[in-house]
Amino acid sequence: MKLEENHRMNHFLRLALINSCLIVCLMLSSCKVHYSFSGASIPPEAKTVSVQYFQNNASLAPPSMSQAFTEALRDKLSSQTRLGLVNKGGDLNFEGSITGYVTAPTALQSNDQSASNRLTITISVKYTCSFDPKKNFEQTFSRFADYKGNESLSSKENDLIKDINDQLVQDIFNRALNDW
Repeated sequence: MKLEENHRMNHFLRLALINSCLIVCLMLSSCKVHYSFSGASIPPEAKTVSVQYFQNNASLAPPSMSQAFTEALRDKLSSQTRLGLVNKGGDLNFEGSITGYVTAPTALQSNDQSASNRLTITISVKYTCSFDPKKNFEQTFSRFADYKGNESLSSKENDLIKDINDQLVQDIFNRALNDW
């Protein structure tokens, strides 16, 4: 008799354990959390992103600056998110312009020659999220890179622009998709 009671008790405990596991599994499967390898926080319903051509409104910027920046932002969004890139009307949309392109000395030597110079690029960005208007923003981003005073801007310009664009794109990506 005692053996039979023991058997029933074990059977009851196994059923309770199985039911508890099922309840926990059902609860977890009903939660909807989006993770990405880039750390981006993208609305789950967003499927597309569009990046409008960033016009060059900075008088000293080279003509290729607009194309270089626009492509850098598109590449970042394509490689770091699951979103499809479309020309217009994306669920998430980026637009703006290049508003500043300035080079200036940062350190002078005793002979009034520049020891180093700084190239600063400023971008104005408007971000629109069609699913969460609270995430929309209009903001100016600015980054710089230094180069030696004895080097001409034209000899370093392409490398400096690429470095600065990478920094600006990361800043914009973080602001729009990482809530930073």
